[in-house]
Order: sequence, then structure tokens, then C-alpha cells
Amino acid sequence: MGTELTLDVGTLYSFLLVLARISGAFIFVPIPGIQAGPQIARAVIAVSMTLALEPRWPAIDPSGMNILLLTGWLLAEGGMGLAVGLLVAFLFDTFQMGAQIISLQAGYSFASTVDPTSGADSSVLISISQTSAGLIFFATGMDRQILRAFADSLSSQPPGHFSITLPMVYRMIQAGSSIFSTGLRLVLPLLALLLMVELSLALLTRLNAQLHLMQLSFPIKMLLSLMLLGWLLLIFPQVFERSAARTMQLITGLLSS
Repeated sequence: MGTELTLDVGTLYSFLLVLARISGAFIFVPIPGIQAGPQIARAVIAVSMTLALEPRWPAIDPSGMNILLLTGWLLAEGGMGLAVGLLVAFLFDTFQMGAQIISLQAGYSFASTVDPTSGADSSVLISISQTSAGLIFFATGMDRQILRAFADSLSSQPPGHFSITLPMVYRMIQAGSSIFSTGLRLVLPLLALLLMVELSLALLTRLNAQLHLMQLSFPIKMLLSLMLLGWLLLIFPQVFERSAARTMQLITGLLSS
């Protein structure tokens, strides 16, 4: 006896709206190695997470739905996902900003390679910071916290009830400004050490011009940067956890407001 698979229109609408909310986040979330793989990987992960949230899908009445209303809801849900993805990307960019500052001062920016994550030229320190931030992202369980926040948002703020407000935009701008402040504070000890090296070499060269110590400044700064960076890597998880806690508060407030 044959069986017939039927799909309710309201269920299809729910799937599309939840998929739009989830997919918007995956545009900006810098998952380690996802850019180096096929582009279909993001789509598969987004659909898998949407199906995993099936018990939380909202009930949509198809009788009152039209193409204009559905398009507006899809755009709103995509905007919510984009906002969450941006907040997570700001967290990763904090470490990249610190690595960029050190790469310029220590001389690592003169030698760059292709970054498989972004596809652009970047120094070795930026690649290290991206890899470290990605590993800490999964080690601290932030991926599960974001998925739980999405699941809770389907109950507290179902599709069709999200709207962008000025306080929300203001909090997003504040989160973006933390990239520069936190990144600078993270590498400030290394910047102070490099400044002391520059002043010491300049003073010695001024006292005796025959030494030509400025030619040795690059090897010295690069070696000292690696030594101090190895110590700074020990505090990366603590800085990441504090920044992630503030980011999760913003994400929770955004998805539940």
C-alpha cells in the first residue's frame, strides 16, 4: 500500500522563516576553515541547524499570508541573523586587530601569505590569531550558547515580531568600537616592549654611528615579539571569555527584545 508525503504550507513558511534567521548569522560568523571548503557547506550547516530547531518552529497561519508579508518577514529574519553574525565577527576581529598592530610594529607585515579564511594577504600573526580565536570559540562552547539563544528566540520573539530600533543600532555600534579598544589593550605590553627596543637601538646608534644597530632591529624585534606573544597567548582564553560574555549578553538582548 503506497504512502503519500504531505507538507503543510504553514510548516513550509515556518521552515523558511527560521532558515532565514539562521542563515543570516552564517554570512558573517567566521567558522574556522569554512571558507576554504565548498560554499555548499554553509548551506548544509544552516539547514541542519534549522531542522534541529524543528520543535521550536512557530505555528504560521497560511490563510493570512501573502507574498509581500512573507518577503517582509524574511527580510526581517535575515536582518536579525546578520546582526548576530556581526556581533560574533566583532569578537574575532578584536584579536585580528591586535595581531595587525603587532605585525606592523614588529616587521611581520613585510612578509604576507594568503589567508585561507578570508582569501586575502595577511601576516603570520593574523593567521595565528584567527586560528586561536576559532579554537577558543568552540572550546568555550559559545557555538552551543548561540544555538540555544536562537532556540529561545523562537519562543520569546517568533518570526514576524522583529523590528530594528535605534537602541539596538547604538548597541551594535558600541560593540563594533570595542574591536579597537580591546585589541589595543590586548597587545599593549608588546607595543611598550617594541617601543623600548626602538629607543634603545636609536640611542646606541646615536652614541656610536659605526655600530649600525638599526639594521639588526628587525631580527631583534621579531624575536622579542615571538617570545612575549607566547606569553600573551596564555591570557587569550581569559580575554576571549570576557568579551564573549558581553557579546552573548548583546545577542540575548537582541533575540529577546
